[in-house]
Amino acid sequence: MQKRRRLLIALLAGLVLALAAVAAGCGGDDDGDGGAEGSEDVSGSISLMGIWVGTEQEAIEGVLDGFREAYPNVEVRYLPAGDELVTRLSTAIEGGDPPDLATVAQPGTIADFAERGVIQPLDFARDAAVDNLGESVVETGSVDESLYGILVKVINKSTVWYNVQAFEDAGVEAPETWEDFLAAAETVGASGLPAYSLGGSDGWTLTDLFENIYIRTAGVEMYDQLAAHEIPWTDQSVKDALMMMAEIYGDTDNIVGGTAGALQTDNAGSISKVLTDQPEAAMVIEGDFVPTAVETTLEPETGYNVFTFPSIDGSDPAVVAAGDFVAMFRDSPAAQALVEYLTSPEAAEAWASRGIGTPNRNLDDSVFPDELSRTTAGAVGDAEILRFDLSDLQPSAFGGTVGQGLFKLFQDFLNNPDDVDGIAQQMEDAAAEAFGS
Repeated sequence: MQKRRRLLIALLAGLVLALAAVAAGCGGDDDGDGGAEGSEDVSGSISLMGIWVGTEQEAIEGVLDGFREAYPNVEVRYLPAGDELVTRLSTAIEGGDPPDLATVAQPGTIADFAERGVIQPLDFARDAAVDNLGESVVETGSVDESLYGILVKVINKSTVWYNVQAFEDAGVEAPETWEDFLAAAETVGASGLPAYSLGGSDGWTLTDLFENIYIRTAGVEMYDQLAAHEIPWTDQSVKDALMMMAEIYGDTDNIVGGTAGALQTDNAGSISKVLTDQPEAAMVIEGDFVPTAVETTLEPETGYNVFTFPSIDGSDPAVVAAGDFVAMFRDSPAAQALVEYLTSPEAAEAWASRGIGTPNRNLDDSVFPDELSRTTAGAVGDAEILRFDLSDLQPSAFGGTVGQGLFKLFQDFLNNPDDVDGIAQQMEDAAAEAFGS
C-alpha cells in the first residue's frame, strides 16, 4: 500500500513539469491530431457521475453539449453527486449498477478502484491524451502501466478571494505574508464586518487550508512524507500547522456566523457571503473555482479580487493543485467516445470559457473570460513548487469520504481548535487504519 502511495505521489509531483509545459504550450498546436472528430455512427445511452453541482453543473453540461453536438446519436446524462460522490460510487459498485463514467478528484480512489478491478482501462485514449495533455500528466492516472484515469480539469487551491469594497472600507490591501494576512483580518473585523467566511459543512474546504499552511511551514519533502504516511500525523510539523489554523478558527468573532455558522455553511454558501454587493464577510479561502461556484453580479477585479495564499516565515510561492480524473466503469463505444472527447481541445475550451482550468496544452488561453481566471489557472503551470491536494492522495476512507477521516476530523478541529494534540492523535489513528499500518 505505502509503496504504491509513494509512486503515486512521485508521479503527481511530476505535474509541476508537465503543467509548466502545458502553460508554455498554450495557444494551440496546428500539428496536433488530438481534436474531437465526432461521429454519427456511435450511438447509445451513457451516464456520467460527478461532484459538480450548481453553477459547476452548468459548466459540465456546457462541456457535454459540445459532445452531444459531435455525437448526436449518443444520449448522455450527467448525475450530480456533490461531496457524496465517493460514497455514492461505492454503493453503486456494490449494488452492481455503477454509472458508465465518473469524474473522481482523488487519485488514491482511482488507484483503489483499479486494484479492485471495478474500473476499465482507458488505454484506447492514451495517444489522444498524450497529444493533448502530455506523457507526464497521463502517467498520473496510470496503475501498473495501464491508464485508468485521465485528468480533464485542474484547480489552483492556493488562492484567497475577497470583496473589494469590504477591503477598501476597512482600508486594507491584499496581503502577501501570513502576519499581514492576520493583521488585515483583524482590521476588517474591527471595521464591523467579519473577515472570514468558512464552508465548514464541506470538510474538504478545511483540508485545503491545512495543506496550504503545511506546505509553507513544513516544506515539500515533509508534505510528500505526510501524504505517503511516512511520518505520523502526530509529528510536530503537523501540530505547528494546526496551531496556525487555530489562529483563524479560534477568532470566532471574526468568522461570519461564528463556529456554529461555519459548520452549517457549505462551500457555495461561504462564497456567496463574500461575492455579493452586500457582503456578510470580506474573504473566503478557496481555490480558483470560487467565481464559478456561485452566481454574482460583481465584476472581477473591481467587485471581487484574489490574492495568492500568503507566504509564511519567508516561504517560497507554492501551489496546491487538485483536479478531476475521468474513469470508466462500463465499457462501450459511446463511453469511449466521451472519454476521448473530454481530453480534446474542444472540451478544454468549453471549460476555460467558463473560467475553469484545464491541463490541455493545446488550449488557447485567450478563451478564458477574464484576466483573473487566466492568472489563477495559469499559476498552476507557472508554479516552481507544486503539489497535488494532500487529502486527495489518501485512501478514500481517510481522505475523501464525507463524515469520516480528514473531512470529519477537521470539522471537529474547527469546533474545538484548542485541542491540537488530541486531533492530531485522532488523525494518526485514522490514517494508520486506512493505510493498514
